[in-house]
Amino acid sequence: MDPLRSNPLHNKSLLKLAGILLVSSGLLLISGCSQAQKAHQIIIAGSTSVQPFAEILAEEYMKMHPDISIDIQGGGSSSGIKAALSGTAAIGMSSRDLKGDELSLWSAEIARDGLAIIVHPDNTVNELTSAQVQDIYVKAMDNWAQLGGQDGNIHLFTREEGSGTRDAFVSLAMDNADVTPKAMVQDSNGAVRQLVGDDPGAIGYISLGLVNDQVKAVSLDGVAASHENIINGSYKLSRPFLFVSNGDPEGIAKDFIDFVLSEEGRQILTREGLVTRGAEVQP
Repeated sequence: MDPLRSNPLHNKSLLKLAGILLVSSGLLLISGCSQAQKAHQIIIAGSTSVQPFAEILAEEYMKMHPDISIDIQGGGSSSGIKAALSGTAAIGMSSRDLKGDELSLWSAEIARDGLAIIVHPDNTVNELTSAQVQDIYVKAMDNWAQLGGQDGNIHLFTREEGSGTRDAFVSLAMDNADVTPKAMVQDSNGAVRQLVGDDPGAIGYISLGLVNDQVKAVSLDGVAASHENIINGSYKLSRPFLFVSNGDPEGIAKDFIDFVLSEEGRQILTREGLVTRGAEVQP
């Protein structure tokens, strides 16, 4: 008689061992696949102003490289910069200049964008001065009639702390004066645009590249918010769109950035409403 057949306990042990080996092999296979997947995937995180443009660029890039996955995440400029510093993201997105310790990061200006002051299309106010914008956002003015518009309360919308759009607005439009805490805080350009577009008494600020027929961009100090005026320097609310990384980009991150800075990438950004003239890389 076969001794293996005569020992059921031994047979069970062999079956158990075989099962363990199969599971281990499966885990190794899964782990190998996971590592391969990670090698073909990068995360880009940060500014919600840059995000929609990065998504368009990533979509075009992935069409050319179907084996590569680019995950675009928001969170704000400060979050993106921190993600790049920590290595959580291969590329961080910022819609403000770097400052302090952040200057140690590698950075590339992929485009420049205007910051548009927006109102509802039915609002009869078409122009504001810098002083009026400041008065509105410190709550020194709270009725549209004070600005030559129709009688009605001004409803303020602003971005959250840490947003590159808010930092740029405070620096460029407010001369670093604090925005009133009575302003309603939103966490994206899209949310501000939607709410201003739904409210005839509202005012907000968003990326010029995201202005559409839902809202109206007012002139500032007699200068229209336009790409031409950003290029010639007459419109003062202009800020950089940056890609940043902790050290020189490598692998997929470098190849994607090279694509963004190429003529094809710049044409995409220009078509989407950004200014790409003079984009430069900082070591």
